[in-house]
Amino acid sequence: MSESPLPQITWDDFAKLDLRIARIIEAAAHPNADKLLVLRIDLGAEQRQLVAGIRGYYEPEQLVGRLIVVVTNLAPRTMRGIESQGMLLAASTTDRSQVILVSPSADIAPGSKVS
Repeated sequence: MSESPLPQITWDDFAKLDLRIARIIEAAAHPNADKLLVLRIDLGAEQRQLVAGIRGYYEPEQLVGRLIVVVTNLAPRTMRGIESQGMLLAASTTDRSQVILVSPSADIAPGSKVS
């Protein structure tokens, strides 16, 4: 296993993350950014808006209905004038030529906890 360039975290640090399954219910190009998409997600008990840098890898219509993994307790952040209320998880190649959304391998209810 290769060593990470980031510092090690403790179990308690990891336990602070609230990872949940979300279903993308709307997706659109960000009006002020070429690389961003604005997503409306369903977390079961609530809906939220995310801004994600995946526009060059996915068309909005490809995303609607997909299940993804989201960090739900990340502080909101405004990106090019639109607030993002969480962060989706994705894997990418070193050169970012490929970006793959992290998603469950089977259908599961939005809001389900990931651990």
